[in-house]
Amino acid sequence: MKSVYLDNAATTPMLPEVIEAVQQSMQTNFGNPSSTHQYGRKAKAAVETARKNIAKHFNVSSSEIIFTAGGTEADNLILFNAVLNLGVERIITSKIEHHAVLNTVQFLEKKHKITLDYVRVNEEGAVSMESLGDLLNKSKRKTLVSLMYVNNEIGNLLPIEEVVTLCKEHEAYFHSDTVQAIGHYALDLQKTQIDFIAASAHKFHGPKGVGFAYFRKGIGIQPMLHGGEQEKGARSSTENVHSIIGMEKALTIACKDLRKDEEYIIGLKKYFVEKVKELAPNIKINGESIEKTSYTIVNLRFPIEDKMLLFNLDLSGVAVSGGSACQSGSSKGSHVLQEFLDEKEEKKTSVRFSFSILNTFDEVDYVLNQLKKVLKK
Repeated sequence: MKSVYLDNAATTPMLPEVIEAVQQSMQTNFGNPSSTHQYGRKAKAAVETARKNIAKHFNVSSSEIIFTAGGTEADNLILFNAVLNLGVERIITSKIEHHAVLNTVQFLEKKHKITLDYVRVNEEGAVSMESLGDLLNKSKRKTLVSLMYVNNEIGNLLPIEEVVTLCKEHEAYFHSDTVQAIGHYALDLQKTQIDFIAASAHKFHGPKGVGFAYFRKGIGIQPMLHGGEQEKGARSSTENVHSIIGMEKALTIACKDLRKDEEYIIGLKKYFVEKVKELAPNIKINGESIEKTSYTIVNLRFPIEDKMLLFNLDLSGVAVSGGSACQSGSSKGSHVLQEFLDEKEEKKTSVRFSFSILNTFDEVDYVLNQLKKVLKK
């Protein structure tokens, strides 16, 4: 039986070049970067070279990049630091953020008595800039805005430049969970002056368990993890040398042909949506139009409630998701879809299909054929 992987928003397969880089590092780079002997210095040099190369992709200095165990830790480090170190008293976010942000800000509200405000989203799940402006005007308290660049479930793109402008006008910090954007969209942090971003290597064909946080220069960092003073004191724990090297390799490959890869994947996505609507004309897109969403993600709402759809697709060799993979075990449904769909529409079966440069048109045709069979059952 053929198998097709269209769940790249959950995680991506590692590229052969990345596996080779990680394997080579494992064989030759086993020293502890904190050790002063030649093995340690060699490992330290590899980590710092990777840091410099990653920083170059965003036009920032290497000192602004802090390596973490992934996007969730990066988000937590940024949000906790904003409240406990920078004196932020209020956080503005949305109810369609990844739970790495939502659960963290709710914890900070409860434990540290910050004010938590949510921007409105429209009927397509797009964040309202008018609502954000109103909330920023509402109070002069020290504020952090936390809004994700690309929504991980429906693919909506944040008007990032507009948010940057609003935050600057109101002297608010701006944090963006860019986990679904890094490796897919160019981001010059000198031109687009976001204060904090979070990234995770496994979203752009790198290893799992490694990512980074970006802190704009001049912003002090207090660690969440204590005990070793690594990462210039910002994050204690021996650096994951091999995975950091793999992440740098994956990002370099991703950034090399961004435009070319985007054109190819957009072609896959448009072809898929066009053909799937021929199968069932009543299928709807969750989120904004395909031109306004990430070229890697499309979330489709079928005209029926079929609790077995994902299971039957899996049996036919098609790997997709009903929403965020992080919440796949939840029986509560998608918190994103619940925010902008009415109860009747939210109960219908929605499926997220997410593409990568490794997918082919033949694979898309196979998925369409399997969908046709499953929908007839």
